[in-house]
Amino acid sequence: MDEALNELATYLAGRLGPALLSWRVALGELTLEIERDQLLSVIEVLRDDEACRFGCLIDICGVDYPERAARFDVIYHLLSPWHNRRIRVRTTTDELSTVPSLTSLFAGANWFEREAYDLYGILFSGHSDLRRILTDYGFEGHPLRKDFPLTGFVELRYDDALKKVVYEPVKLMQEHRGFDFLSPWEGMDTAIPGDEKAGAAPAPDTEGKP
Repeated sequence: MDEALNELATYLAGRLGPALLSWRVALGELTLEIERDQLLSVIEVLRDDEACRFGCLIDICGVDYPERAARFDVIYHLLSPWHNRRIRVRTTTDELSTVPSLTSLFAGANWFEREAYDLYGILFSGHSDLRRILTDYGFEGHPLRKDFPLTGFVELRYDDALKKVVYEPVKLMQEHRGFDFLSPWEGMDTAIPGDEKAGAAPAPDTEGKP
């Protein structure tokens, strides 16, 4: 398998030229690193070239590396039913730069790209309907970014007076709670209410004495 993937990678290196930045075969999978602005031409070659025929778009996903200037990896998984093999294509982008939409090549890219936008904030140029798909209307932020707070920015509740669901800023009430941070195996320093007799001296045992 690795030998066939290495042969395919060598072929693609000559076919794609400078659009292909690097490639590697690991764990039985071929990964191509490509220039972002060459994405459409590269995917078109992978789809239409007889040596490739990756005619099924399996997935589009993101990975966040907030310490990098181009913080997002955008990853495409393709399948060739004709040659019975898969390929991974990866490019990078930042919070403001757009990635070319694949909807002109694969109609199924529509929802995948909306999901990547919703969860990461990755922008796709040429997408006809780039809006959220998993989070609710009015949701703030992108929940799969590594700097997104676990609590989110807003919370919702049903307001009985207004008879509707309302959104409010998240309120954390931790400052009003007290924690002793004791091990449960060591017990509490203070007596439990209702257990005042726990520290009292035991009554003398007079049973059996004259």
